[in-house]
Amino acid sequence: MKVLISHPTANQNVRAAAIGMANANMLGAFHTSIASFKGTILNDISNFTPFAEIKRRSFDKALQPFTFSNPWREAGRMIASKAGFTKLTKHQTGFFSIDSVYKNQDKWVANSLTQMRDKLQAVYAYEDGALLSFKEAKKLGIECLYDLPIGYWRTARKLLEAERERWPEWIPTLTGFSDSEEKLKRKDEELRLADRIFVASTFTAKTLKDFSGNIAPIEVIPYGFPPVINNREFSSPSYSKPLKLLFVGGLSQRKGIADLFAAVEAIGHHVELTIVGRKATEECEALNKALAKHTWIHSLPNNEILKLMQRHDVLIFPSLFEGFGLVISEAMSQGTPVITTDRTAGPDLIKNGENGWLIKAGSTKAIQEAIEELLHRPADIAKVGRAAMETARVRPWKVYGDELAEAIERNGSGKLK
Repeated sequence: MKVLISHPTANQNVRAAAIGMANANMLGAFHTSIASFKGTILNDISNFTPFAEIKRRSFDKALQPFTFSNPWREAGRMIASKAGFTKLTKHQTGFFSIDSVYKNQDKWVANSLTQMRDKLQAVYAYEDGALLSFKEAKKLGIECLYDLPIGYWRTARKLLEAERERWPEWIPTLTGFSDSEEKLKRKDEELRLADRIFVASTFTAKTLKDFSGNIAPIEVIPYGFPPVINNREFSSPSYSKPLKLLFVGGLSQRKGIADLFAAVEAIGHHVELTIVGRKATEECEALNKALAKHTWIHSLPNNEILKLMQRHDVLIFPSLFEGFGLVISEAMSQGTPVITTDRTAGPDLIKNGENGWLIKAGSTKAIQEAIEELLHRPADIAKVGRAAMETARVRPWKVYGDELAEAIERNGSGKLK
């Protein structure tokens, strides 16, 4: 079975999926926007500071023979973002918005399917970038494999509506409510066209119960972990020094940060909080005031985030709606135990109190109690951190890629009649 996999920006999970398919001799083509490989001119250019962003689009050499690039819309988005041309990158409507990048990729892949029809049995595409590809695949009898990286939008609206009432001053950060009807209909149509659906957490799978009408079979395959650190040092337990907490993620109440700030405020000087992430909006005064009270880092390369995790006692990720939460697996691989909620991949990865802690989503009290428990039992941090590393050790990214390829091959129907 040969599969075309498509994604414009190709995050770590996409890379692992493509490598898994290549290793299984299933990869027919890999379509993305910008792709750099060692030994190429693009890779050489990335060594110059103005083009350093290209390093994030560097791929394993094994993918080079299968890779097709369509860089112009994504390159425009990157340049416009750096230059501050906000109208060009405005949500949905900007010519270089992320929505435009996804649609452009989708159209390109759809056109490519006709040329590759005799070489492919399936197309694997992601939310917001699958509609045209799937429509064309249906005409050609090619199977449609859909990857939903975050929970279903109707469930998100239902769960996050409560946050608009609990934290009205944080409403500007809930940007998901600004999606147009056209975009939401597109998401539903993608789901209707899918022959099979792949998700990375049990929570994401559960959200699809809110989809109206028939839906394809759903398979949960959790993402993998980065390489486990070999020399993690844990600070000696102490009741006198502050607990070093770290949050990494978008600065939105979808991530539960209003509750986090409130819990830390109540605990006081017994904790130190570091925040890494970009603002969802500049129009939230409550967020601006909260950030001013703590250490805030706007952005860091992934390797620097991993190092930062090693210097903190606990990662706290109180998300209210998540598809997985890659920072959870990243922190665990660095020996930094995680406090997270039941609306992430936490329940798929963590046994409460053994290799991390699970708390109720949307509860300031639950966050505060979890932190205070560690202040009273600081020795638990090293014990749970070591257990987290062992969890990470048995599920590297290769396992995810291999399991996904196996699932596609096992249940694949190939050319549809």
